[in-house]
Amino acid sequence: MRVFVTGASGWIGSAVTDELLAHGHEVVGLARSDEAAAALAAKGATAHRGSLDDLDSLASGAAGAEGVIHLAFKHDFTDYAGAGRTERAATRRMLDVLEGSGRPFLIASGPASGATGRPFTEDDASPHHGADSPRGGGENLALAYADRGVRPVALRFAASVHGVNDHGFVSTMATIARQRGAAGYLGDGSNHWPAVHRSDAARLVRLALDQAPAGSRVHAVAEEGLPMRDIAAALGDYLGLPTASVAQEDAEAHFGWLAYFAGLDMTASNARTRELLGWTPTGPTLFEDIAAGAYPVPIPTR
Repeated sequence: MRVFVTGASGWIGSAVTDELLAHGHEVVGLARSDEAAAALAAKGATAHRGSLDDLDSLASGAAGAEGVIHLAFKHDFTDYAGAGRTERAATRRMLDVLEGSGRPFLIASGPASGATGRPFTEDDASPHHGADSPRGGGENLALAYADRGVRPVALRFAASVHGVNDHGFVSTMATIARQRGAAGYLGDGSNHWPAVHRSDAARLVRLALDQAPAGSRVHAVAEEGLPMRDIAAALGDYLGLPTASVAQEDAEAHFGWLAYFAGLDMTASNARTRELLGWTPTGPTLFEDIAAGAYPVPIPTR
């Protein structure tokens, strides 16, 4: 299958590109820069120049493909609402191109809901609607096209998609711990983050492209929910730092832009995804990656 992948040179997207190429798919990756284009070419993928703001480029990429995997997102937490509006416009433009074609459209999302007291499941609808909601309500927008001749699939990635050179939430926690001299967690640290190894996430995306029916929600989640105080303790053990509780009123001063996410409780099940796709995570756990040095201490500069 010829697949148009946005975010193809990113943390998750580069692993997805490798996975697709290894299984006989042709990858056309959205590239914002010469560096990204060269990285894609080196893998054997085709670079398609453009960005999330270039709607015509997105439309032409989608039009020339047999399937679309939309992983790119503007991770600008200084203007998160603006990033959401960009996401919604980009998602709609690609979906409109695919309307009536029966082709797959896979979109990155996350396991966040209003469910309390139990894990978030694949049957739970996202509560996010509209351009000003998180990620522009892109998941619900995409799934609505199941009635318009598209095969949309929501890819709900764990809060931590980890591995060597991870630069996501846990990496940010590690950086903040080094700066503050302690690995912090919010309040009593009883809230949870789910986790999945990058290789397992990439394999799930490929399986969903091949198998998931229209309107599916799949959870790229291996560990359903790790307490934040345990993540902080694992980072502290590796970095040789103590752990510390951070009061809610001090959250922004300590965590910066991560403050909002540091307090979220995002336990998520993967039972339906395993059953639907025959997917079994096999990669290292988050704590194994931390202990193995996936979040190294920087070498001091003179």
